Amino acid sequence: MAGPSSDWSFTLGSAALLLPSAVGSLFTNFSAFFLFIQFLPLGMYTEHRSAEIGVLAVTESNLGEYFICVRKENVLVNEILHGADGTSIKCGVIGEIGCSWPLTDSERKVLQATAHAQAQLGCPVIIHPGRNPGAPFQIIRILQEAGADISKTVMSHLDRSIFNKKELLEFAELGCYLEYDLFGTELLNYQLSPDIDMPDDNKRIKRVRFLVDEGYEDRILMAHDIHTKHRLMKYGGHGYSHILTNIVPKMLLRGVAERAVDKILIENPRRWLTFK
Repeated sequence: MAGPSSDWSFTLGSAALLLPSAVGSLFTNFSAFFLFIQFLPLGMYTEHRSAEIGVLAVTESNLGEYFICVRKENVLVNEILHGADGTSIKCGVIGEIGCSWPLTDSERKVLQATAHAQAQLGCPVIIHPGRNPGAPFQIIRILQEAGADISKTVMSHLDRSIFNKKELLEFAELGCYLEYDLFGTELLNYQLSPDIDMPDDNKRIKRVRFLVDEGYEDRILMAHDIHTKHRLMKYGGHGYSHILTNIVPKMLLRGVAERAVDKILIENPRRWLTFK
């Protein structure tokens, strides 16, 4: 079995970590600011292939009903062009834009503001859909109507959202990035939505292989969505190396070509994160 290419040592980690203490010290007006921790495929490496960690500040509004106000277009634009909350820290992504099911009025407004800001800036956007197969479709439709660039938009958490293959292919035709980002999460009971049977990593790999076989390898992203301590290796979890150490070899074993893996882990995130 072929070993991983050297470039895989700095792939997209795509783990959105809510760090209350750090956020509180930097962004004092409680603006629901996330730090998006990623292994960026942007040449940040040494001769010894040791990956450096890029930290991307992200401007977003997550689950509108839980926050003080709806983030407007000018706020999103300002945090990307000038800096967040009075600092010089410029955001590189709008998101993760959190959405419920059914979608609330405030969340719809946030999506529209996001589309308007993206149309001005050509920036990447990432969406957290509600836990229903119809949620990703509804969100993309709202973004399209508001003028968003769907080709620069990621729909995350598809591994717990769309299970039917026909529906998945219909959604893939809309042109956004398809993110399977719960690798390492294997649950008998998904507490946030008990009616959903959370797939295990083998099923995620099969679904990624299915999308590759259907010609969508240019639109797939993968990640861990590590957001709790127990997922870290220090506390017995898989850690941030899980995809590289465990998933990539299994993908190769299951017939996903190395060329496709390189696209998923390197080329696709690089293309998404690049401003137009």
